[in-house]
Amino acid sequence: QVQLVETGGTSVQADGSLRLSCLASGYTTSPGCMGWFRQAPGKEREWVAGTYIRGGATYYTNSVKGRFTISHDNAKNTLFLQMTSLKAEDTAMYYCAASGAVCSYSASSARSYTYWGQGTQVTISS
Repeated sequence: QVQLVETGGTSVQADGSLRLSCLASGYTTSPGCMGWFRQAPGKEREWVAGTYIRGGATYYTNSVKGRFTISHDNAKNTLFLQMTSLKAEDTAMYYCAASGAVCSYSASSARSYTYWGQGTQVTISS
């Protein structure tokens, strides 16, 4: 059974940096795509970044372009989200997501993702 476990969330000051990790286990073959989503209190879940595991292409929502970097370590089965220049509006619960062997829609679509982690809280203070 596939499991995703996020770590790294904490409270940091604005303009700071943080790296989230998502350890994937239970896969017999690599997922087609993986991504990060976030949900702030009172708001809908928002896609943040996605990547195709085999090809390596990466995609970002406009609000984080140039500040966040998604990457995947195949040897460690771990997805990362490096976040810099953090803003108060980045405060949210961050979720890791993974598809099955095929990314059926796109790395930016929640419909592609079958497996979800439990989330890790990121709080940015100004």
